[in-house]
Amino acid sequence: MATTTFFSSFLLLLLLHLAISAHSIGINYGTLGDNLPPPATVANFLKTRTTIDRVKIYDVNPQILQAFANSGISMTVTAPNGDIAVLKQIDTARQWVVSHIKPFHPQTKIEYILVGSEVLHWGDADMIRGLTPAIRTLHAALLAEGITDIKVTTAHSLAIMRSSIPPSAGRFRPGYAKHVLGPMLKFLKETRMPFMVNPYPYFAYNGKNVNFLLFRPNRGLYDRYTKLSYTNQFDALLDAVHSAMKDLGYGDVDIVVGETGWPSVCDGWDACSVANAQSFNGQLVKHLASGKGTPLMPNRTFESFVFALFNENQKPGPIAERNWGLFQPDFTPVYDCGIMRNGQNVAPAKPAPAVGGGKWCVPKADANDAALQANINYVCSQGVDCKPIEAGGVCYAANNVKALATYAMNAYYKANGRHDFNCDFSNTGLITTTNPSHDKCQI
Repeated sequence: MATTTFFSSFLLLLLLHLAISAHSIGINYGTLGDNLPPPATVANFLKTRTTIDRVKIYDVNPQILQAFANSGISMTVTAPNGDIAVLKQIDTARQWVVSHIKPFHPQTKIEYILVGSEVLHWGDADMIRGLTPAIRTLHAALLAEGITDIKVTTAHSLAIMRSSIPPSAGRFRPGYAKHVLGPMLKFLKETRMPFMVNPYPYFAYNGKNVNFLLFRPNRGLYDRYTKLSYTNQFDALLDAVHSAMKDLGYGDVDIVVGETGWPSVCDGWDACSVANAQSFNGQLVKHLASGKGTPLMPNRTFESFVFALFNENQKPGPIAERNWGLFQPDFTPVYDCGIMRNGQNVAPAKPAPAVGGGKWCVPKADANDAALQANINYVCSQGVDCKPIEAGGVCYAANNVKALATYAMNAYYKANGRHDFNCDFSNTGLITTTNPSHDKCQI
């Protein structure tokens, strides 16, 4: 009897440990800043000071991958949208794996490779058509190179949704559902890989629904079709995605949350504050750790990545774009959201000196519009904020590809440290000391 009791207690503790491990939180590690700490310092900080055990990056940065070797932290890397065409061919896909993955695997624990980022939102028609074939081919390339423990998928913004209210009526946009998402989900189901989405309750803010968005007590949302009630927008968005997947016959494919978060500072908009960001991310961490799932997916766990690790001072666009981070570049917490080990405080480190700049990256005079449009598409697929050159943006110039490319190319150049080689753009860019800013468009 004593032996049975001991075994039962041990099993209970083991299951509790596994449950806690399964609900640990991930983070998006962006690098659009000129004062960020070295990757090795970041890896050590996350490993020793936080409960974060998985990191997602927006490229295949070799310095970052090397820094996280033997750290025990799982990595998700991203093949840029511009690589989709290359990854559709098995020979070039294998070479991509040899160049970007094999030098670091398995010392660096790479869990996922994402083919592009929000391709259905930002990509052109060729990228969208090539997305699922590229995912299939990259998976085959990994197997051909003897790598069987890395999953391949892609991350979607919720622009893929036609409807999401009520959650049970969630449906994908028809064209995407039939031609892209259906075939993709079929492949993900066959290979037991997850469907990744980026749900942001923040973007639904209207001043009246703040409690529902921030996991605070509220009247909730009632789905009259399922008779289920929702107490927060995060669950409602996930269930809308699940309903859309189920409508295509793939409700059993796992869902991973690639990005979600809340900025702490805005351009005067009352949605943004340290209190709101702390409420959302702090309650999100607790909600995920509870393991209770959502009304349509009870007791289902969701691997999730908060956006973002740092406030990144070189992200273009509104102030909010530079204030999504949980930490300042010196590791000072912007607020406490419950991810520090044992509640420990973090002593600020000396920040790296800021990098100045009296140089700009602009298109060459003889660069044609097709090449410049390709540059714009590439930059906007790399995590650089392209809102200023969208219709209504301060740098938008209708039918002037060169003006749009000037903003995009320089934004990429700045975001990557102002190295001359970051202005090559297949020999269509050049460095100038003349500031191309004009009117309200600051470049």
